[in-house]
Amino acid sequence: MTNNGIRKILCTLWLVLLSAALASALSDDTAKIPSCRYCGMDREKFAHSRMLVEYDDGSITGTCSMRCMATELANAIDKTPRGLKVGDYNTHELIDAESAFWVIGGDKAGVMSSRAKWAFAKKADAEEFIKANKGNPATFEESMRTAYGDLYEDTLAIRERRKARKMKAMEGK
Repeated sequence: MTNNGIRKILCTLWLVLLSAALASALSDDTAKIPSCRYCGMDREKFAHSRMLVEYDDGSITGTCSMRCMATELANAIDKTPRGLKVGDYNTHELIDAESAFWVIGGDKAGVMSSRAKWAFAKKADAEEFIKANKGNPATFEESMRTAYGDLYEDTLAIRERRKARKMKAMEGK
């Protein structure tokens, strides 16, 4: 075997190992970041809506939903996102958020938001979801703008629900 042949095999093997390590790190995101830093929700339970951002400084943050990711990105204004992943609604696998096929709204309740934002790896899956549950197809940009636009109303609703739970807990004591 020639030196070029050996180099090609070693490079291929190295790329395979690197890809496997990266895939393992990303799929293990709920073990590394089990709960959302903004609302405390279990990211494994909400694997279908969870998000993960990696910044150019190497730090990562995981959230339960696009609503909480909008909060993260607004708070981390001085950091530059290098990559943004989202859970595929059907498979729960992390996919690239910017190239995903998004659905806004519909009959399914959103996560931390009154207006749902769901991501799909395949356009056909998004179209099937819309047929079954309504909603509108969207890009990542449109979904993120909607999340920012919904943030105020969603925050008010979350505060009211938490206040009601506290009142109910106090009555039970």
